[in-house]
Amino acid sequence: MGYVYYGNYATYFEVGRVELLRSLGISYRKLEEQGILLPVVNLNVDYKKPAFYDDNLTLETILTDLPGVKIVFHYALKRGEELLSKAQTTLVFLNAESGRPVKCPEEILNELAKL
Repeated sequence: MGYVYYGNYATYFEVGRVELLRSLGISYRKLEEQGILLPVVNLNVDYKKPAFYDDNLTLETILTDLPGVKIVFHYALKRGEELLSKAQTTLVFLNAESGRPVKCPEEILNELAKL
């Protein structure tokens, strides 16, 4: 069909949030080594226009609030200045052993506060 498969957008958003955290010196691997997991509990996508194969896309990933137990990422996927989709994911900080929600670690809050 020439269109980007809608399920691929979730992968784009994952890369966006991983890279945003990495830019702050926060890695998923280190979180997991500390016993913290960050599963996605909600994904909400508003598709405005289709992306096509071989499009040059830009993804803006932002945090508007400091996290507590949950962290919410907002995304805007664009082709040039043209908005293709807006999305939001909610992730929960979990203790890997107990599987129970925990507050965002203080060192992460300190890094996120710099945004």
